[in-house]
Order: sequence, then structure tokens, then C-alpha cells
Amino acid sequence: MIKNNHSETGFTQGSEDVARIVRKQKEFFASAQTRSIDFRLEQLKQLKSAVIQYQSKIVEAVKSDLGRPEFEAYFEIASLAEINLALKQLKNWSKPKKVATPIEQFPSSAWIEPQPLGVVLIIAPWNYPFQLTISPLVGAIASGNCAIVKPSEYAPHTSSVVAEMIQDCLDPEHVAVIEGGLSISQQLLSEKFDHIFFTGSSNVGRVVMKAAAEHLTPVTLELGGKSPCIVDSQANLSVAAKRITWGKFINAGQTCVAPDYLLIDCKVKEEFLALIKKNITDFYGQEPLTSPDYGRIINQKHLNRLSGFLQDGQIVCGGQVNPQELYIAPTIVDQVQWSDSVMQEEIFGPILPVIEYENLDQAIASVNERPKPLALYFFSKNPAKIQQVLHSTSSGGVCINDVVMHLAIQDLPFGGVGESGMGSYQGKASFDNFSHYRSILKKAFWLDLDWRYAPYKASNLKQIKSLVSR
Repeated sequence: MIKNNHSETGFTQGSEDVARIVRKQKEFFASAQTRSIDFRLEQLKQLKSAVIQYQSKIVEAVKSDLGRPEFEAYFEIASLAEINLALKQLKNWSKPKKVATPIEQFPSSAWIEPQPLGVVLIIAPWNYPFQLTISPLVGAIASGNCAIVKPSEYAPHTSSVVAEMIQDCLDPEHVAVIEGGLSISQQLLSEKFDHIFFTGSSNVGRVVMKAAAEHLTPVTLELGGKSPCIVDSQANLSVAAKRITWGKFINAGQTCVAPDYLLIDCKVKEEFLALIKKNITDFYGQEPLTSPDYGRIINQKHLNRLSGFLQDGQIVCGGQVNPQELYIAPTIVDQVQWSDSVMQEEIFGPILPVIEYENLDQAIASVNERPKPLALYFFSKNPAKIQQVLHSTSSGGVCINDVVMHLAIQDLPFGGVGESGMGSYQGKASFDNFSHYRSILKKAFWLDLDWRYAPYKASNLKQIKSLVSR
């Protein structure tokens, strides 16, 4: 483990330490120990035991970094489910898959075999600083890689716990944690990895992808974007309002798949906004600042950015800001225009802008005019409208009549499309993400027909024509 005392100015020991760790991991990978399924299972078991042992420390660290209530802090421990699934399914995931061979290849056999990539870099975000560090790491270990983990310096308490925990349970030549700020990230990105997994903003994702291109390193980018939430007049408005209120304001809105903005049928807008306001009060009381169930903004920089969005539209609920407490109230902003600043970037905070529409075609067109989102939410009882939304839009994932909860289905790969990301993970998708599926053909010596060898005869030409045109 290498630390820089959580300084955001960077890593103090110098780039040679980063290079040394990368070199040691490449040597360890070359020893072929990680190719053993038994080795991988043992590492996952040790990681699982460590998560259980450190559970209270993890929860306290997340509460310290984000002011999260204890209930929401326990979302971070969801990575245990990821470990359990990998332990249960790894042997099955790792099996070679036979494929058929054509008659002209006789006698032969062919199969596809998953192989580890090598040494991978995982750069984690601050909003779910433990879960979004450990979940991709599970995939990296399960598929037989070595990994360097870079937690977010914006969540220093959690970063410290991650570093301590991994140092306690795993060999740094296999999995190492490097803490630090911008300069440490730059040093890491200057190294040649076999894969880079990044979770964060689209702007930083572009930086990561550009650095990876220098070495032709493949990347998985889990980004974000403005995830639309469309509410039809035929929805169950009461249930929809409760679910949207929850999904928007958990972790004070700092969730990559939180509903970013509300597209609401004009016929039910006033009724629906009243229901959301009621739910905010039901969830957090008249003064959310004093609620033990409402989180805080990660730092002053992000609070200042979010505060600027409050100048747009008309605030119909919330709007209070307390910089000393890193607090922004759960806020609904009506009368928002597409050109407003709040609609120009992912909000990533507890502000819900509202735009009304007159017909569903109009709402769909508005979504499709913008970059493809990480998630799309649609509330309706009308099957035809549900199919229309599914067939007419593109997004990383979709929830019908709910928000966020698709992340809890481990058999659903999680990832973006277009500007919201590339690649996916979760469950077997994590194993696939960190594996190379190698195609293998094995031929026998005892039969070797001359049809493919020069000098070519008329019979050769006739045979190749029949092969390519059948």
C-alpha cells in the first residue's frame, strides 16, 4: 500500500514507486499463479472475510465522507453479494466452450477459452466509494488478473479503510492500493496496463481514454449523464412519486443512475409535484437539515457547482443551502428550459428539474436529441406506451415503474452506452469484462487434403467457390 496522507496535491514518494508496483505485479502475473481457479477462489474468500470483518469501519468511513445515514451506508456492503456470486459460479464461468467446426476442417475441434488480461487498473469514484471500488475488483480477481486499485481522494476515510483492508487480506503483488490525488492518477495513467476500469465523470473519462490510447490499452468507462425520468398520465402517481423521491435523494442525489430530470405529462404535473413534496416531508421532515436520514454533499467544490443550478427555473420546494454543513435541501425546480445551465450537465445532487410535455412522442424526441443516458425511467400502466419507450430510445439500462433498482439484479449487466460509458460489469459481466475470450482450433495430422494448396487447379477453384457461396 502506498499513501500520500490524503493530500489532493499528489503522491509524495515519486513515480518510481508506482512503476515498481506495476513491475512487481507483472512479474507475479507471469508466474501464472493467478491462472489457477483455486487461487482465485481463495483470494475471493479472503476478500469476503475482510469485508465482513471491516463492515463497521466501512460504514463509519462512508458516513464520515458523505454524511450518509447508516441505512444508506450499508448499500456499500452490497459488494458481498458480488463476491458470493463469483464464488458460486466461477468454475462454471471459467469452463471452455466448445464450438462446431465445418466439414472442410475435419478432423478438428474448436473452443473458446476465457483468459485473464494481466495487470489492470481500477480507478474508483467518491459517491459510493467502497462498493464501486470492490465490485469491479471482484471481477478482476475472479478472471485471474492482478489489480492496482486507486480509491477516490475525495472520500479519504473510505480510501484509508479500503487500503488497510486490502493490505490485510491480499498480497500487494496481486492486488495493491495506491492512494492519492491528481498527480498519482497521472502517474498511474502513464503506465502500461492491460485494462483500465474507470468510474466517474464523462470529462475525466475522456482524459482516461486519451491516456489509455497512448498504450492502446482497452478501457471500461462507467460514466453517467442526464438520466431522464418520464411519468405518463396513466401511471400510479402515488407509487411513482414515492419511488422517484427515494431514488433522486438517496445519498443527497449523488448517485450515477439517480433520476436527473423529470419529464411529466402536463395533465398531471401539479398533482405529481404535490406528491413529491409530500414524500420529501414524509422522508426527511419539515427540516431535512436536521434529519438523520439525509446525506451531505461531498465537498465545497461540488456544493458551489450545485448552488449555481438553483438560479434556473422556479423553486417549488427546497432550495436552502448551508455551506458550513455541506447541505443542499431536497429541491424541485419547475419552469425549467432545455437551455438552462441545470440541463447542460449531469446534476449529481439533490436538485430535480421539471419539464412538462403534451404527448409521449414529444418526450421521447427530447430524450433522443441528447446524449444517450446511463439509465432511463418510465412510469406508466399502458403496455403500448411502455413498448414505445423501449423501442424508441437508447440508454445503458431501463427501469419501468421504478428507479435505480435494476442495479440490484446481479444477472443484469450494468454499463452505459455512447457518452454514458462503454463496457459493462456486475455478475458474469464483470468476469467477461476482465477476460479475453481466446479462440482455439486444434487440427489432427492424419488427414491433410490438398484443396487449399498451390498450384491451384480447376478443381481447387470449384471447391473454393462452393465453400464461400454455400
